[in-house]
Amino acid sequence: MLIQGPVEVELEDGTRVCSDRFMVAICCCQRSKTYPWCDTSHRRQNRSAADGRKSGADQAQPT
Repeated sequence: MLIQGPVEVELEDGTRVCSDRFMVAICCCQRSKTYPWCDTSHRRQNRSAADGRKSGADQAQPT
């Protein structure tokens, strides 16, 4: 989720984190190593495990 900065975010444990950037990406998937800021970890999700289909590399090529 992109929001205009600067921002101050209060986490569940009461910790406050700040960013003075003009645009901030907030993590919504909770996979980020820099939570609450997004580090695009959501892009590394294994799609075949998520939707039950094989990825293109896993599919057998027709002969």
